[in-house]
Amino acid sequence: MNKGEWRGVVDVIAIRKDTSEPKNGKLKRGDLFEIVLVQVKGGSARGPTAADVLRLREVSRYYRAKAVVQFQWQNGRRSQFSVLQRNGAWKEATGSEVFG
Repeated sequence: MNKGEWRGVVDVIAIRKDTSEPKNGKLKRGDLFEIVLVQVKGGSARGPTAADVLRLREVSRYYRAKAVVQFQWQNGRRSQFSVLQRNGAWKEATGSEVFG
């Protein structure tokens, strides 16, 4: 059996209020949400494969996520956010850039 925690590519879903003006006249500011999909990699875990990136992009499209983020950490040494770009590459980002 594989040591992986589970088989899905998304580990965490971050949701916050979208304070922009909705296009639908029936809704008010703050009624809608922004969704950010997060993949967590800790310790010496390998990065996502090309197939994983395709799956992440498909899940993002399905849920209309604002962003796909990878959070990497090494206990006591460092942590880093990266945002999945349209070309499939990861771009380093800060937490405030990702979550506002």
